[in-house]
Amino acid sequence: MAWTARFFPIIKLGRGNRLLSITCIKNGPVIPFKLSDIGEGIKEVTVKEWFVKPGDKVSQFDNICEVQSDKASVTITSRYDGQIKALYYKVEEMALVGDALVDIELSDDTLQEVAPPGSSRIAVNEQTISPTEKENNNNIIKLSLMQSKDAVNEFSKTNNNNNNNNNNNNNKILTTPAVRRLAVENNIDLKEVPATGKAGRVLKEDLLAFLDKDSGKFIKSVINQRERKREREGEDGDPKIIPLMGYQKHMWKTMSQSRNIPHFVYCDECDITKLIELRNESKDYLENQGISLSFTPFFVKATSKALEKYPRLNSWLDEQAQTLKTFKSHNISLAMDTPQGLVVPNIKDVRNLTITDISRELNRLQALGQKAAFPLNDVTGGTFSLSNIGAIGGTYAKPMILPPQIIIGVIGKLQKLPRFDQNGNIKSANIISVSWAADHRVVDGATVARFSNLWKFYLENPSLLMI
Repeated sequence: MAWTARFFPIIKLGRGNRLLSITCIKNGPVIPFKLSDIGEGIKEVTVKEWFVKPGDKVSQFDNICEVQSDKASVTITSRYDGQIKALYYKVEEMALVGDALVDIELSDDTLQEVAPPGSSRIAVNEQTISPTEKENNNNIIKLSLMQSKDAVNEFSKTNNNNNNNNNNNNNKILTTPAVRRLAVENNIDLKEVPATGKAGRVLKEDLLAFLDKDSGKFIKSVINQRERKREREGEDGDPKIIPLMGYQKHMWKTMSQSRNIPHFVYCDECDITKLIELRNESKDYLENQGISLSFTPFFVKATSKALEKYPRLNSWLDEQAQTLKTFKSHNISLAMDTPQGLVVPNIKDVRNLTITDISRELNRLQALGQKAAFPLNDVTGGTFSLSNIGAIGGTYAKPMILPPQIIIGVIGKLQKLPRFDQNGNIKSANIISVSWAADHRVVDGATVARFSNLWKFYLENPSLLMI
């Protein structure tokens, strides 16, 4: 328990009683609020936004900050009532699970009266007072003030001793997570490092000076070079070093896994002239309800309808066990371009959703994509992936499978091309291309071709998707 040595001797003079009291303000303990395990094997996050600052009062469940892992964005809430004393990270800095995010002083403030030795209150009735009694009362007040001063000195001495004992018994070393990690990497016990920071905080310079005996010069040189590079970022002629964080880091991991998968690629084209007519008929009606209707909901629903006949494609592969886990729920993942890079959220249980339901859910995910702030539930559990690269450009592409899924489809741009009708006459057709990539260890080419033909059938006869 921390004490603030602020004492207020109070003497009330005048008619009535005199009251001598000493008050002290007791502050609650300051504790580090650590980043807890947020699941899914997440070990590090990037701080995206702070909702508090030093001095702010917080209650349980109040928002502290928003962090982003390589999979999702998570809002961190307070587990305590208290006051924010310090923030450990700036926006865009990386924090590890178990590291302190902020310091919180717990709400345990109380007001106490500390009495002088022998008596907590001295009361003197002034209604009838003789000169002798008045002198005696003055002496009592002087004596009480002397005693209160002694009490204050004694309390301060005791408090300082207690604080020293607490510091000696406290194994936690005040420093930043970056310094702590550097110490761990170099097998340094921070208790052995002379601290020059405020309140005994170990600064980066302290650790570097400690390391300077051996390899510290090299480490210090490297860190200084990195700092100079950061300061020069954006200057002409200097390269800009951009670390991979958040979604980009997740893409690195998943695509590194994907490169080991033998991809079978199958391409085809689809005439969506009827689909364009149906979409144009429904577009204005849904816009009046606040729903933006694109072609993607039809692509998603056609995928789900085709999966009903080819459920094996709606699976995860366990490579070690060499087994497939097939899902009844069609959670269709959609590759999205966001300010933070490629993200693949998914629409849950498409099998039981209408085109309108899918459009509404797609609009919600697109709004989250603009902020690159997807909850964990939106980016986990996908069973089949689609990418509409044609919204940007390109006709065909070779997509990369998103493990543990076993198939992905990429739709190309819409083109108006000449085609022959059943009578051999040339007509204008609205054509899109599709490229499928499947894990050839568990999916054969014939299955992919049949699945693609059924998907194409639904898009060329879109009224069936409305049933």
